[in-house]
Amino acid sequence: MAARFADVPFLRVPVGEDAHRWRTFPGERTLVVAARTLTSTIRILEVLPALLRGDARITVVFAHDPGSAFSDGSMDLLHDSGCRVMPWEQLSYVEPDLILSASEHIDLPAGHCPVLVLPHGVGFQKYVPDSRASRERLSGVVPDELLEAGRAWLAVSHPEQERQLTAAHPKTAGRTLLVGDPCLDELLVSEDRRKDYRDALGIQDNQRLVMVSSTWGPTSLIARNPELPARLLGQLPWDTHRVGLILHPNVWSAHGAWHIRTLQAAALDAGLLLMPPVHDWRPALVAADAVIGDHGSVTLYGAALGRPTALAAHGSEAVPGTASADLARIAPRLDPAGGLLAQVDGLMRDHAGRRHDPYADVVARAFEPPGTALARLREAVYDLLRLPLPATEAPRPRALTTPADPATPVTSWIVGTRLDADAATETETETTPPGLLTIDVSRFPSSVGRERPETEHSFWHRAVKPAEERDRRLSENASVLLGSAPAPDLAAARHWARDTLARWPGSLLAANGVSSGVCLVSLRDGSAVEVSSTGAPAPGTAPGTGTDPALAASAVYACLRTGIPPYGIEAALRLDGAAADGREIRLRLRPAVP
Repeated sequence: MAARFADVPFLRVPVGEDAHRWRTFPGERTLVVAARTLTSTIRILEVLPALLRGDARITVVFAHDPGSAFSDGSMDLLHDSGCRVMPWEQLSYVEPDLILSASEHIDLPAGHCPVLVLPHGVGFQKYVPDSRASRERLSGVVPDELLEAGRAWLAVSHPEQERQLTAAHPKTAGRTLLVGDPCLDELLVSEDRRKDYRDALGIQDNQRLVMVSSTWGPTSLIARNPELPARLLGQLPWDTHRVGLILHPNVWSAHGAWHIRTLQAAALDAGLLLMPPVHDWRPALVAADAVIGDHGSVTLYGAALGRPTALAAHGSEAVPGTASADLARIAPRLDPAGGLLAQVDGLMRDHAGRRHDPYADVVARAFEPPGTALARLREAVYDLLRLPLPATEAPRPRALTTPADPATPVTSWIVGTRLDADAATETETETTPPGLLTIDVSRFPSSVGRERPETEHSFWHRAVKPAEERDRRLSENASVLLGSAPAPDLAAARHWARDTLARWPGSLLAANGVSSGVCLVSLRDGSAVEVSSTGAPAPGTAPGTGTDPALAASAVYACLRTGIPPYGIEAALRLDGAAADGREIRLRLRPAVP
């Protein structure tokens, strides 16, 4: 054995033939984590620290298997997490007490130590390509030789999974451990921090976050409908809806972030919340108001959280009789080619009108009662390691950390304004404008929005922040120019507007906030309108920051297009029907004193 070690550049600390000479923590047992794919590496790193917290009796080393089509990114994640990693070929020189993995398709060297395999999703619900042969295999099932040798143990989240697994693969009989689902436990315990997650992601109280979730493969949602995020952003108004996207880590690993961001470029320019594959997708799911998914685990997690859930795809590789198949049977379908606003709002409205959660039975058949998965899993690990449990308290699920906001700021909008027909008719017959003008406003990011046909009282215009917009063509074609930061006073706002309108001669007006809280909307003829809020701050406007220049400009633009002098008017702005739930924006328009 000494000669073999001499021939191989070996990881000598914390394991190796003479590791005891160099390591600081002696350790009574050696646990090897087999990291193969990005997905499985993420899952292990999410649960392992809680299992071994504060116990110096266990030495942990990670072995990286690069043989998977989805291994890209896993080594980077291990290094970023500070893990001690050894090459896979050196695993045969180590005699661990337990091998732990969340990747079932591992080719382990001969040995006697037990192998505990954790699921990296919800159960055994999908057929996937077998890298060892031109066939498919059941996801989550280890090679037969590990089962036949009595080494493998498969963690499951519900007794129903044991029955399904035994029926589909009889050799797994007696090789399962019921532990529950640690991921779901953390999602549920984090519900009371939902507002914090929404704030971190920039979601306003009046906005609904629609989370799109896709698994990987040719029948996944993102494969069949890669344009769905952009279409949602183009049809769900900006002021009342936001859109996020959670992709399976295999998509990131196989295609790379550059490719994904290139395919979703229009949606990203429109403010898409593209959640990274490591950790942050979980608080983003908690923050969601609705989930549009497929046969992936995240869709089922969304249903388990009680979120209105619809399917935009459901692949043939889904296993019949599983929770995913049951969810597909009862969940409504979203037509990606149909009117998305009506479908999304209808989904949430119908869900809110139900007296009972329609997915409760499906969830009950997929997950054990939550809250104890980490404790059960720790018991299983220590039992397989032949160690007594530490004297410390059993681990409990902890609230998820606050996510980072991945959205790119939107710098250009297509804006629709529609005046109340009665008010407009009244204006035509009187010499003075109405005291209160009702205006419906709809905003969509330019990268995904489109102008609709105009009518006598409805109009469309483009509003751009020229100092931030990188597409010069959009600024050249904008009717409304918006300032990026409040001016210190009205004189400075006039100066900015004069210079900005001179630089972009195709524009009609320029609007900028003022530190006092009002907004100055300057017209090309040199006149200006001072706009102030008379009620609560507009959605998307932080308290104390004053009137939103984009909304102020929309009110003035609508008046000008209708022939109403924009002076001495109080305007009630309804953002995509927001007035129905009491959030109407009141603005006062008056001449700005030079």
